[in-house]
Amino acid sequence: MTPVDVLILGASGYGGGELLRWLSMHPAVASLRGTARSHAGKPFHAQHPHLRGLVAGTFEAEPDWAALAASPAPVLFSALPHGELAKQWPDFEAAWAGPGLAERLTVIDLSADFRLDPAWVYGLADWQPSRMKGARRIANPGCFATALQLALLPLAPWKPAFVAVTAATGSSGSGAAPSDTTHHPTRANDFRAYKVLGHQHEAEVLRTLAGVGWEAPLSFVPQSAPMVRGIFATAQFPLAAGLDTGALRAHYERFYKDRFFIRMVEGSPRVAATTGSAFADLGVAARNGHGAVMVALDNLGKGMAAQAVQNLNLALGLPEWTGLKVAGGYPG
Repeated sequence: MTPVDVLILGASGYGGGELLRWLSMHPAVASLRGTARSHAGKPFHAQHPHLRGLVAGTFEAEPDWAALAASPAPVLFSALPHGELAKQWPDFEAAWAGPGLAERLTVIDLSADFRLDPAWVYGLADWQPSRMKGARRIANPGCFATALQLALLPLAPWKPAFVAVTAATGSSGSGAAPSDTTHHPTRANDFRAYKVLGHQHEAEVLRTLAGVGWEAPLSFVPQSAPMVRGIFATAQFPLAAGLDTGALRAHYERFYKDRFFIRMVEGSPRVAATTGSAFADLGVAARNGHGAVMVALDNLGKGMAAQAVQNLNLALGLPEWTGLKVAGGYPG
């Protein structure tokens, strides 16, 4: 196992904290550094108190490209806000040219900046994972997009005439900076829909489904739930007559039979069973010509940082569960 040296851009946010947590346990990671200008010089645990005594290091103001270039296997994760990596990308490429870093650097971006860019590999880890092998530029999917694609990709051969998806998310999906819609007192005892029929993650989902031959007639309503972590998505669609729950479940089990981080459950999956883990749990139901698929996952785990580490493993040719065989924190 070749040792890798990791730098995380934007390490002070929720995504950065999750990357620090997962990568600190990864057997291939030789060194771990992170930037955050507003917290430069402070220890990681100043922003991520759960890492106190477990993850050593301090936030740096700027990336040290020379130090990263000295690594035999340099890796860059970007947990910067949407738009920031794309804005700084030309300057970064110029900085990498001098030490010969550009061709050797594995970059995994957690933002939306390059998800639709054909020059980047789209990092939905459990869909055609061989795409990630040797990849140097990986765009990690959005959290809703991950849940929706896991639910819908197995349906592509059947091409249902209509698919309606509702999906609830926790407040951490909006990042560490509070807003009117994520501040706990305004959310804790409430439930609402937002960006109805117009969420930005739809574009990722529709592109993937089109790539497997299905121009999906998708209707998506995202919802804001009174929880911190988690996504629970339900997709409903018409089914051919005679297909029951057992047949639908068997179809999904065949589709995901080799995917370690996809677990089929009886009845409804539970968000709390996936919190803090890299797993996505799926359940199905069918009756009277109607089908439903339910997906539960941690938006900061499978929907973000844990999937990014899974993509790193696939890119480096490591077993995809390396550093990720961790149970969730049930009961929540």
